[in-house]
Amino acid sequence: MSNDEIFAAAYREHYWAVSRYVARRLDGRSGEVEEVVADVFTVAWRRRDDLPPTPLPWLYGVARNCLANAVRGYGRRRRLVDRLGNDDAAHGRHIMESPDAEGPGAWVHDALARLSPADREVLRLTAWEELGVDEIAVALGCGSRAAAMRLHRARRRLRAEIDHIQPPAHAYAPAADTTPGKEHRHG
Repeated sequence: MSNDEIFAAAYREHYWAVSRYVARRLDGRSGEVEEVVADVFTVAWRRRDDLPPTPLPWLYGVARNCLANAVRGYGRRRRLVDRLGNDDAAHGRHIMESPDAEGPGAWVHDALARLSPADREVLRLTAWEELGVDEIAVALGCGSRAAAMRLHRARRRLRAEIDHIQPPAHAYAPAADTTPGKEHRHG
């Protein structure tokens, strides 16, 4: 199979997985998803000689770099719009959600948002993209042992953040009086 055919097969097989990967990371900016995915496959086309036998983790690594470029560009555009005073909030079009509009499981997203970008990425690769440690290593451009350690540490930090946001249920239970000879009376 030629490199062109290998690329075409990778594109057909992994386009939607890469699109989902990008969309989840561009939360709320769906207009940029197609642009970033196009960048990913442009890079893959240029580097089609480098496509590994299992290209998806490699494509995720390319997507990470393309996303970083897109986020930097978005930040530059946002700062320019803010300087010009032409944003939605300045024209009264900003819509605030009510405090009770929190979706189910939002506290997990809050805990995840408190982590470093590197921790968030390794957790997303395993949870959202369902990659194993070896595939995470390819996507992150590191060794398998380093990927396993990053995943372990990120999980530990996420657990700490979750515990910080949602203390264990037993923290709210009234303490039982264990004084000898003391009886509980109801009435």
